[in-house]
Amino acid sequence: MARLRDCFPRLMVTIRSLLFWSLVYCYCGLCASVYLLKLLWSIGKGPTQTFRRVAREHPPACLNDPSLGTHCYVRIKDSGLRFHYVAAGERGKPLMLLLHGFPEFWYSWRHQLREFKSEYRVVALDLRGYGETDAPIHRENYKLDCLITDIKDILDSLGYSKCVLIGHDWGGMIAWLIAICYPEMVMKLIVINFPHPNVFTEYILRHPAQLFKSSYYYFFQIPWFPEFMFSINDFKALKHLFTSHSTGIGRKGCRLTAEDLEAYIYVFSQPGALNGPINHYRNIFSCLPLKHHMVITPTLLLWGEKDAFMEAEMAEGTKIYVKNYFRLTILSEASHGLQQEQPDIVNKLIWTFLKEETRRKDWLFL
Repeated sequence: MARLRDCFPRLMVTIRSLLFWSLVYCYCGLCASVYLLKLLWSIGKGPTQTFRRVAREHPPACLNDPSLGTHCYVRIKDSGLRFHYVAAGERGKPLMLLLHGFPEFWYSWRHQLREFKSEYRVVALDLRGYGETDAPIHRENYKLDCLITDIKDILDSLGYSKCVLIGHDWGGMIAWLIAICYPEMVMKLIVINFPHPNVFTEYILRHPAQLFKSSYYYFFQIPWFPEFMFSINDFKALKHLFTSHSTGIGRKGCRLTAEDLEAYIYVFSQPGALNGPINHYRNIFSCLPLKHHMVITPTLLLWGEKDAFMEAEMAEGTKIYVKNYFRLTILSEASHGLQQEQPDIVNKLIWTFLKEETRRKDWLFL
C-alpha cells in the first residue's frame, strides 16, 4: 500500500499530462480542419483573388516619422542576433522598454514613444523574428528561455541594469516572465491585456469560452499552414484582425488610419515575415505552467473589458501571483489593442502608476 501511495501522485501527473496533450493535438486538428474549409471556400469563390498578393517594396512614410524616435540596431554577442528598435528620449534617462504583441511590431507603441520621452529613454523593440530584427529559422530558437534571455541581453547592450518594463499581449507574457526570472531588472512592471502565465494556463483548461478565444494558439502549432492562411487574399485575415468590429482597434477610441494599416501589412508581407512571429507560439505548451511564478515587482495590469481574445476574469485572478503593490484597471469600452485604441487614457494611467507610492493592492473599473 505504501508503494501504491508513493506512485499515485506520479500517476496523476502522467494522466494529467496525457489529457493535456490529447487536448492540444485534438484541438490543433479541429482548427486545421476549420481553416482548410475556409481556404477551400475562398478558392471556390475566386481562385485568382485567393492567391493575389500586392507587391510592397517601400515602407509607408509613417514608419520613418522622426517624431517617433530614431531607428537603431544592436547585435547580441551570445546569440549573434541583430535586434531593431526605435528609441526616443535622451540617453542617460531611466529606461522604459516596450514589448509588443502579435501581430504587431515596434510601431504599436507610437503613442507611448511620443508621450514618455520627456522623462525616459523609451525603447520600442522588434522582438526576435519580428520586423527588422533577425529571425532564426527553426522553432527551437523561439523557446521562452530564448525570449527571456533576449531582453536581459538587450538591457546589458543598452548599458542599463534595470528598466520600467511594459508589455502588451505576447509581449505581456514575456514581461511577466522577465519580472519572475529577473526581478532585479524591473523597477516597475506594466502589462496590457495579458494575465499572469499561470492564470492563463489554468483558466484555459477549465473554461471552454477561453479555449475558443485562444484557438489560434492551437492552430499555430501546425507547420507553415497558418503563415499561408494569413497571406491569402492579400493578407485579408491580417486586415480583418485590425479592422473588424470584434477584434479591430478603435471601438470607441483612435482607429488605425489607412497608413497605419498599410504599415502592418507592409511589415508582415515581406518574405518569411510571418514565420518568426508564429514560431513564438510553437513552443508555448512545452514551457507552461511555470515552476517559479511569483512576482515581487510593483505591477500595473491594464485590461480592455471587450477584449475578443482574453476573458476579463483572468485579470482579476492575477492578483494572487503578485507579492507587492498591484493595481488592476479595467476599461469598460476598450478592446485588445488598448495602447493604440485609447492612448490618452492608457498614458495617463501609466504616468499615475509611475509617480505614485506603491504600497497596496488596488482594483479600479473605468
